[in-house]
Formats: sequence, structure tokens, C-alpha cells
Amino acid sequence: MRYVLFGLPLIALVALVAIFASSMNRDPGLVRSVLIDKPAPVFAMAEVPELGVPGFDTEALKGEVTVVNVFASWCIPCRDEHPLLVALKDITGVRLFGINQSDAPENARAFLAELGNPYDAVGMDRDRRVSIDWGVYGVPETFVVDAEGTITFKHVGPLSPEDVEAKLLPAIEAARG
Repeated sequence: MRYVLFGLPLIALVALVAIFASSMNRDPGLVRSVLIDKPAPVFAMAEVPELGVPGFDTEALKGEVTVVNVFASWCIPCRDEHPLLVALKDITGVRLFGINQSDAPENARAFLAELGNPYDAVGMDRDRRVSIDWGVYGVPETFVVDAEGTITFKHVGPLSPEDVEAKLLPAIEAARG
């Protein structure tokens, strides 16, 4: 009996270590979304006042490939990835829409004034309803939506140059057909 009492916690510990060790090499940016290959959720977002670009809705995503980036002024990783979004716009000419999550309009304007505004449209998602409908875990997250309005790609977390090259650019090209 004494061996059983000593052995059970040891077996449980070994099992936990094995589970954690096996998940160490997983890429957290490759979270499979249930929305992949499904139409974008139905939504409408108002513009950020005085930003100079419109808000957007589900219908605005149709007609051409669009990259949708969820960001916030208070998000440090968003600040880190932002230069890549500016460059992406210049390199690919892809349409880029922003979902500004849980932010005050003046903070969103200041963020984009400081770092540059690559977005063709920015919608305010102050209550996170749109983000929830899109299955957003946290900011930043980036999606590719094809010309029919179908979500074809999702990246969780900040984009790195390697992510853009190996994942996002191929996803944009695949969505273009």
C-alpha cells in the first residue's frame, strides 16, 4: 500500500511533465479557428472619429482580398508589429482593415498618428462584440478574408517578419486565387 501511495503521485507528475513537454514546440500563432473557410461574421463598426478613414461592416469585406488586423493603442505587441503592417500595405497593395479593440478614439488616433496609418478602414470595437464574434483571443490578431468575404487565414499574436514571409504572404496569394 505504501508503494501505491508513493507511486501514484510520481506517475501523475511524470504524465504532467510529458504533456507540458509535448506542447512546448507548438506554434501559438497557428490556432485553428472554427471560422476558417466560413463567411466573416455579420457586424458593423463605426469609424474612429476624426481619423479620416471609414468604419466598416461585413459587406465591405467583399469584392477583394482584405487583411483584417485587430489592434489597440495600449497593446505593446501591436506597436511592435505595426511597422510590418505599414510595409505590407506598400509591398502587396492588399486592402488592410483594422479593428480597434477596447480603445478610446483619441488613443487610437494618437497611436496611428505616431506609427502611421496603413488601414483603408478602421472600425471601433469598444465593447469587444465584433472581436468575440471573430473568435479573437487577444490583440493583436490578423485575418485574411477572400473576395467573397470568407475568412481563409488567422494568425494569433504579433506578426514577425518570418510570419509575414512564411504565412501571411502565402495566405494572401492563396486568397487571391
